[in-house]
Amino acid sequence: MTTPPADNSQAQAASAPHVGKVALVTGASRGIGRAIASALAAGGAKVACVATSADNAAQTAAACAELTDGARAYGVDVAATSDVAELVAQVREELGGLDILVNNAGITRDQLLLRMGEEDFDRVLAVNLKGTWNFCKAACRPLMKARGRIVNITSVVGLTGNAGQANYAASKAGVVGLTKSLAKEFAGRALCVNAVAPGFIETDMTAAIDEQAAAELKASIPLKRMGTPEEIAATVDFLVGPAGAYITGQVLVVDGGLSLG
Repeated sequence: MTTPPADNSQAQAASAPHVGKVALVTGASRGIGRAIASALAAGGAKVACVATSADNAAQTAAACAELTDGARAYGVDVAATSDVAELVAQVREELGGLDILVNNAGITRDQLLLRMGEEDFDRVLAVNLKGTWNFCKAACRPLMKARGRIVNITSVVGLTGNAGQANYAASKAGVVGLTKSLAKEFAGRALCVNAVAPGFIETDMTAAIDEQAAAELKASIPLKRMGTPEEIAATVDFLVGPAGAYITGQVLVVDGGLSLG
């Protein structure tokens, strides 16, 4: 008796869960954003790699293009509402839709409150919080139509606070509130909205910490190490994939136990 050929459809779907999807990732020029864009591209998604300029996102887009058929670099100031709306429309036209939005763009301007200038507070809130709102606002209609996913990258600092980061912590706490509110607004349209809160991750920012300070920092983390951009990307990949279809309004903390206190 002839044995029928094995059905590889489930295995193929598991290895490429985002085929036919279009993803937009902000802050994609390096670090966590680049890792997220690459993970989604590896899953088969077309990826719009967004940074402050298209040139800054070009390397990420080139790396993604080796993994998927569609990857392009785009540039925008995420705090500029009308520019963001135009960019989202451009991505939809050029890549054929929009199914996944990952708001990762963020900046820090750390200083104790007594020395923090108004401009430093305003700019951090404009990029980290308003920038997230801008993209959610511009993309929500096509994402609802697609029954898509939004993942906002917040921070463990947005949950715990941190001395010298009043502006950053406030912006990231705002992202948590925005995420939960939008999850309630969009649940009826099957658009899931979640957040990921990284702890200390091995990026260019943490690479600037001197050796002794880095050792002390790692000692304060229960798992005794920093996380990697790929670990954050894997969490995002889970949330926007088939396994995340019944998860919304949640904040997944990926910090090695740092926030346990």
